[in-house]
Amino acid sequence: MDATGTPEPPHRVREMTEPDIEAVSAVRVSGWRYAYAGLMPQSHLDGLSATEYAERRRAAFADPSSTVTNLVAEGPDGAVVGWAAYGPAQDAEPGEGELYALYARPDVIGTGVGRALLTEVLRRAPHPAIRLWVLEGNARARRFYERAGFRPDGGVLVDEVDGFPVPEVRYRRAAAA
Repeated sequence: MDATGTPEPPHRVREMTEPDIEAVSAVRVSGWRYAYAGLMPQSHLDGLSATEYAERRRAAFADPSSTVTNLVAEGPDGAVVGWAAYGPAQDAEPGEGELYALYARPDVIGTGVGRALLTEVLRRAPHPAIRLWVLEGNARARRFYERAGFRPDGGVLVDEVDGFPVPEVRYRRAAAA
C-alpha cells in the first residue's frame, strides 16, 4: 500500500532504458520459447540467444531515427518481468499504430504483466487505431487480445521459420477505449 492506503499496482510500467536491454532480451527469448513451443520448430526456439538478441536490441535502441517506443514492466522487486514495443504500423494506413511485441517472463504469465503493458501502450500510443500480428495457433495470446477489444481484421501472413510455415493473423482495435 502507498502512503494513502491505496494498493500499489503489482507491476510498474515505465519506458525502457539502455540498462534494461539484457533483461528484455531474456524476457523475449524465454517468452518465445514458452509461447511458440509446438507452433514453430523446436530447433529454432532452442537456437535463440538472449546475448545475440541483446546485441541487436542495443544497436536498435541507440538509433536516433527509431520510431519504436519500448516499455518494460517491473515486478514488486524491481526486476524486469515484461516488455512491449510499439510504433507506427508497417505497411498500413498513415497514422495507424502497431504493437510489435509484448512478452512476459513465463513465470509471471497470468499475473497481470501483459495487461499492464497493453494498457499502457493503448494509453500512450498517439494513433487512432492499433494493430498487431499474432500466431494463428497461439490460442492464449488470441484470447488475451480479444479480451482487450482487439478483433481479427482479415489480414493473414505466413512466415517461414526453418522451412516450416508459421501463419499469423492480424488484429486491430481503436487505441483509446
